Amino acid sequence: MSVNVKKVVTFVGLTYGLAYLFAALYFAEGGTMKPPGLFVLLLVYMFIPMTSAIIVQKLVYRAPLKKPLRIAFRPNRWFLVAWVLPVLIALATLGVSLLFPGVTLSPGKKDLFEDFLLTPDRLGIHTHRFWVGFCLALLQGPVTGITFLGILAFGGEVGWRGFLQRELGALGFWKASAIIGLTWGFWYAPLIPRGLNYPLHPWAGVFVMTAMTVLLAPLLGYMTIKADSVVAAALFMGTFNGAAAVLATYGVQGGNDLLMGMSGLAGLIVLLIANVGLAVFDRETTRSSCRR
Repeated sequence: MSVNVKKVVTFVGLTYGLAYLFAALYFAEGGTMKPPGLFVLLLVYMFIPMTSAIIVQKLVYRAPLKKPLRIAFRPNRWFLVAWVLPVLIALATLGVSLLFPGVTLSPGKKDLFEDFLLTPDRLGIHTHRFWVGFCLALLQGPVTGITFLGILAFGGEVGWRGFLQRELGALGFWKASAIIGLTWGFWYAPLIPRGLNYPLHPWAGVFVMTAMTVLLAPLLGYMTIKADSVVAAALFMGTFNGAAAVLATYGVQGGNDLLMGMSGLAGLIVLLIANVGLAVFDRETTRSSCRR
């Protein structure tokens, strides 16, 4: 099988065009990266890849949607793996962060609970706040991963892992993953200079974010193949984002947004190790085509 270059270019062009146009209009009208506008921005932005995939697959090429794009909701064991693994990655990232010079774990950090949906104070708990907060941080990723963050991630995964991974599958697992990771990463370019993930280093953040998506793409692609469903990738990505918000930097003092957390150097190191582990763990899958 060969890659249908025209189909891939149509999808990528449409996805970028709609996303960049929407971002330009949003910011031109005074939109900011703060709630509640941020929620509206992300809700629309994250569903653009799925919208483009549907347009190209169904309207342009008159092809089926559900099976080719791996839209399947029946759970299997890989759903559980996709749900738990991001929490382990976040814990590993927290550990790696503490190895950097000048970075410490500070239980008394004033803004310890600023990113929490639930805090010890809101729950009426005033003792052992650090460890209670740590337990809440462990829960926040999985809970948000199967709720609104998972739903947001589904909009992207139908496009990246459902459509694009299949269309690039003839290139092989690693090549397809690298191209998807690059495409996915630079797709965020209109948002990062405005403060998404890297408020202190907005332009450098574009490239660090892309490095992260390149390293995430094989893990998400593998989950999609093994589960035969993009829902597993959405669970992974939703939980990953939820865990990244709190757990990966919980109690950490020092460093900066390029260094700390799952979107910083600490996270890149952990993701790189995970990719090496994947290559060793399942050579058969990662050496074969990812197109069924």
